[in-house]
Amino acid sequence: MARCHLLLFLAVLSSIFGLLHASAGDADPIYSACVDQCEKTGCVGDECSQHCNFTSGGFPVDGPWYLQEPLYLRWKQWDCLSDCRYHCMLAREKERKKAGLKPVKYHGKWPFQRANGIQEPVSVALSALNLAMQFHGWVSFFIFVNYKLPFRPNRKPFYEYTGLWHIYAIFAMNSWFWSVVFHSRDVDLTEKLDYSSAVALLGFSLILAVLRVFSVTAEAARVMVSAPLVAFVTTHILYLNCYQLDYGLNMKVCLGMGILQLILWVVWAGVTRHPSRWKLWVVVIGGALAALLEIYDFPPYRGFVDAHALWHATTIPLTYLWWSFVRDDSEFRTTTLIKKAK
Repeated sequence: MARCHLLLFLAVLSSIFGLLHASAGDADPIYSACVDQCEKTGCVGDECSQHCNFTSGGFPVDGPWYLQEPLYLRWKQWDCLSDCRYHCMLAREKERKKAGLKPVKYHGKWPFQRANGIQEPVSVALSALNLAMQFHGWVSFFIFVNYKLPFRPNRKPFYEYTGLWHIYAIFAMNSWFWSVVFHSRDVDLTEKLDYSSAVALLGFSLILAVLRVFSVTAEAARVMVSAPLVAFVTTHILYLNCYQLDYGLNMKVCLGMGILQLILWVVWAGVTRHPSRWKLWVVVIGGALAALLEIYDFPPYRGFVDAHALWHATTIPLTYLWWSFVRDDSEFRTTTLIKKAK
């Protein structure tokens, strides 16, 4: 769980810190004037947007099908304003670079270079790899528990947390899927889906941490522990989506759930005699070091690789190690229960 707690906990925080909407770039009067002019003409220098209603000659382009934007761009909801902001941002950054000035953020984001219509291609690719690693870890756990470990006489696994880890895997894969979509195109819908899925994963991860650390196996006790947390997380997600997407409040909620999970796993790793506790320590310490990448936020190298993208890269090996710990935990618990039965 440490992996998820640190991972998703940091993922949410990084998204929050990167999406505060007031930035130095969009406060620049030269940039603002460029966007206003582009919305009127559809062009920034030699770059003209086919999403605006004008070409460089002033003629409308919303005519024949062959003049319309490709479907993959329409799916990503690029529009005239987005294109104008993008091209004005690139033009302004060129001017700033010539003047010896450092890059600044525009509308809460660093000046990224698009690739095939994708807003942050490196983060998209690394999020997809994380999704693949979660799927691989889940499948390996499923095979290990169902085909390599003995069963109870009623054909159920000895490992009491098998079902919970299956649910965790679904939440984790869902979260990384929406991370891929969000980094492809940042709009209100993808932002809310990304935040909501991350919060849901953090909430379930906290539940799973409490149940595993305190060895809660009775169904009634599990319901008593889970119900308040499920109600809290559900209420928070509904608040973000239906009332107000409050970045500050969301940061506090995710920070609280993330820190609580880390404390639980760190203390448990320190007192347990689990044979694979070292993996838990590596995940926790590795995740903490990876957090430094989020604190040391820097402009994207060549317009593609920023601190958040590098953080996504660090989560890939941590995910593999985390699922390895889960498999070891299932074997350890199964062996312990079989010895007690004898």
